[in-house]
Amino acid sequence: MLKTRDLTLHYGGSQILNGIDMEARAGEVTCIMGTNGVGKTSLLKALSGTHIRSGGEIELDGEQLGRLAPQAMAKRGLGYVPQGRMIFPLLTVRENMETAFACLPKSEHFIPDEIYELFPVLKDFLHRRGGDLSGGQQQQLAIARAMLMKPKLLLLDEPTEGIQPNIIQQIGRVISYLRERGDMAIILVEQYFDFAHDLGDRFYVLKRGAVAMEGTKQTLTRETLREVVSV
Repeated sequence: MLKTRDLTLHYGGSQILNGIDMEARAGEVTCIMGTNGVGKTSLLKALSGTHIRSGGEIELDGEQLGRLAPQAMAKRGLGYVPQGRMIFPLLTVRENMETAFACLPKSEHFIPDEIYELFPVLKDFLHRRGGDLSGGQQQQLAIARAMLMKPKLLLLDEPTEGIQPNIIQQIGRVISYLRERGDMAIILVEQYFDFAHDLGDRFYVLKRGAVAMEGTKQTLTRETLREVVSV
């Protein structure tokens, strides 16, 4: 579903990403791992168009993508749940979800029952403002909003950060469900090792903005992976 070749990113005079080659397949969770400051969030921003990459290629579902703005990337089939969730605090839960309609034809401007089945709390709080939700509820709202866009590729940046354990378990179940559907690729950036390893099918470990190790759950042992990401 996704392939990158020699992807680079600069902030001012600093090079943040150094020639990233990676792929993410439909029906799999691809985990981006590494210590703080190695470029994980920057990679997701480059993929989403939030930061325009300096060089390299991005191919999504067989289509070569130029340097597109985030709204254009979303219309190509990319859903992004950023670190911090970025919901609209003064809009209601329903209104937050309806912002996803901008990427959909008018005939699809509705919230399917699947969303409420996966996130029952959102149905209960439809008329509550987004800023009045707990952190875990906001995370569920952010994932639901991204799902409504019917993405081919879903980017999740630290979805467990600051979230209570029962909500972490629910988010894990939702990610597993989306993987089993088989119609999207999921890229997960996550510091919570056990959560990432349990869900992940394919792993990329970043160091200093470059891929230091890659492999599948079958080729990388849990101990090897934990040792590399903790250094």
